[in-house]
Amino acid sequence: MSKTVADVMQLVSEENVKFIDFRFTDTRGKEQHLSVPASAFEADRFESGQAFDGSSIAGWKGIEASDMLLMPDPNTAYIDPFYEEPTLVLVCDVVEPSDGKGYERDPRSLAKRAQAYLKSTGLGDTAYFGPEPEFFIFDSVQWGVDMSGSFVKVNSEEAPWSSGKEYEHGNTGHRPNVKGGYFPVAPVDTFQDMRSEMCLLLEQLGVPVEVHHHEVAGEGQNEIGTKFSTLVQRADWTQILKYVVHNVAHTYGKTATFMPKPIVGDNGSGMHVHQSIWKDGQNLFAGHGYAGLSEFALYYIGGIIKHARALNAITNPTTNSYKRLVPGFEAPVKLAYSARNRSASIRIPHVSSPKGRRIETRFPDPMANPYLAFSALLMAGLDGVQNKLHPGEAADKNLYDLPPEEDKKIPTVCASLDEALYHLDQDREFLTRGGVFTDSMLDAYIELKMAELTRFRMTTHPIEFDMYYSL
Repeated sequence: MSKTVADVMQLVSEENVKFIDFRFTDTRGKEQHLSVPASAFEADRFESGQAFDGSSIAGWKGIEASDMLLMPDPNTAYIDPFYEEPTLVLVCDVVEPSDGKGYERDPRSLAKRAQAYLKSTGLGDTAYFGPEPEFFIFDSVQWGVDMSGSFVKVNSEEAPWSSGKEYEHGNTGHRPNVKGGYFPVAPVDTFQDMRSEMCLLLEQLGVPVEVHHHEVAGEGQNEIGTKFSTLVQRADWTQILKYVVHNVAHTYGKTATFMPKPIVGDNGSGMHVHQSIWKDGQNLFAGHGYAGLSEFALYYIGGIIKHARALNAITNPTTNSYKRLVPGFEAPVKLAYSARNRSASIRIPHVSSPKGRRIETRFPDPMANPYLAFSALLMAGLDGVQNKLHPGEAADKNLYDLPPEEDKKIPTVCASLDEALYHLDQDREFLTRGGVFTDSMLDAYIELKMAELTRFRMTTHPIEFDMYYSL
């Protein structure tokens, strides 16, 4: 049920709230926040907004034009479960004070423009998204990068490499093998109670939970499945999920990460994204074609396949993302679709009802900013529908084990972040329709990511010593 401004003000009073926490998401996908005392918070703040300096947010305004407003959405209100003092959280849009419009580089405002664009096309009125972000929980992690060298060290009692270690409480020996985490019961699975606590908190904060379990990697990889929703709300929920996962792990003295590939030699973390388009209460993806799909859905798939390499810059936005997307290692790198074949980058899940008919895009990872990623996927799919881009025949063979002559015919996702940024720069027109993404925003995004890439390129890696030191 939607919350009104009056509901929020009543909540502040009933819960004896001491602080209001205004939150927004930056370009990289990290939530930022500022807090004001409840004594300084009145109902008119929902119209006047909260001022802040946008010049310190990476990829946003320069110092010469830095004044911005946070415009809170009353429907997002919840009591933070981690803070010592009672604190009400409000998720905000970032607004230009000069015209009151959503800032072009604000991810949440952009996602709202994507929803509005869908309606303006007449093709549909609602886009549903259901992401499945995986994550790792470690005991601790250390890293260092300076002129003297670099290192990273992951500590995980659950990890297979810990079988020979001595612990004060003893080493029980119950742990998953490499790729053996999916999904034995306790004591092999050591994270049941922690995941359950995360789920109860998510439900308390208004995010419906459907399932939780250990994932394949044997070093604390987990997944919490939450319900699908509309584009902006589902992105809001994804940010809440990340916040809860990070903070519950922290309260247990552990550390959680959504990095796609923190461990060498075991499975990486993806974020499969389920999608469907509806109009007048009807699922437009349901039909009588392949796997029960409509022609609309097939064209939508065609759009995602056509623009996949540009999408990679947004759905797989880190250098680490491409350590997961490596051909030949069970990663969804092949740009094909299938009802049964999990090696295809787009899968059509089996459902018992046409209402549940949807597609699952499997190449995204949880480093993606959900507001940007869902919007970009929608824009690519709509381009496919508008231009009737049929994706060709479904791929029901095992794409990991094709003869070389067949393998060459199937396109793949990008192999690196720089390749993805190149394709985004060259193939951006579909994103800019309706002013959803702007050229200015995309230029700033590419510049931000190129800075990450340059830092990565310039840093000497330990494996280079292993390969080249004695040559």
